[in-house]
Amino acid sequence: MQVKIADSWKNILQTEFEKPYFKSLITFVKEEYTKNQCFPKEEEIFAAFNFCSLKELKVVIIGQDPYHGENQANGLCFSVQDGIKHPPSLVNIFKEIQTDLNKEYPQSGNLEKWAKQGVLLLNATLTVRAHNAGSHQKQGWETFTDTVIQKISKEKENVVFLLWGGFAKKKAKLIHKKKHFILESGHPSPLSANRGYWFGNKHFSKTNTILQEIGEKPISW
Repeated sequence: MQVKIADSWKNILQTEFEKPYFKSLITFVKEEYTKNQCFPKEEEIFAAFNFCSLKELKVVIIGQDPYHGENQANGLCFSVQDGIKHPPSLVNIFKEIQTDLNKEYPQSGNLEKWAKQGVLLLNATLTVRAHNAGSHQKQGWETFTDTVIQKISKEKENVVFLLWGGFAKKKAKLIHKKKHFILESGHPSPLSANRGYWFGNKHFSKTNTILQEIGEKPISW
């Protein structure tokens, strides 16, 4: 399996690709994709980086694992392919946008349009075996994506990090808090949202306010 990743990211991650853990990870992923049905498609594993260049990066949203259902995952966290039923977490994300920004609920759950505006939709683990949640965790992906977060923190300034749920909040320690903005809330999953930890966080309007204050174009969520 070749690592097909945009040049802007390759330039700062090249040393990572040479490390033993990453080579071992790629061997594992290659074997998994050969023997089992896995998601997302092989060519979409690094989609988050290929739709959102490092130069254009404004916002980072951190997810945990790709969707493991048929035709759902497309390499962007929380996003699904066009025409696919919206998973519960994505439904709650769109509901919050509805009330926060007074926007209509969208037909498509494909978040490519966010990525193209500078939103890095980063799962901590970039692959998964079909119908087996978490099956590719602790194989090296987390080491890689933690490094990505640290590189962003070091190389960039004034990035808005949206940390949703306990897993994502743990990534705050990787981010230089004086250089960047961190917004935290509960996870959009029904379990968290129905307990009152998600709805009303206004992360989408808050992000746009921050971007406008630093002279950046707001995101069309």
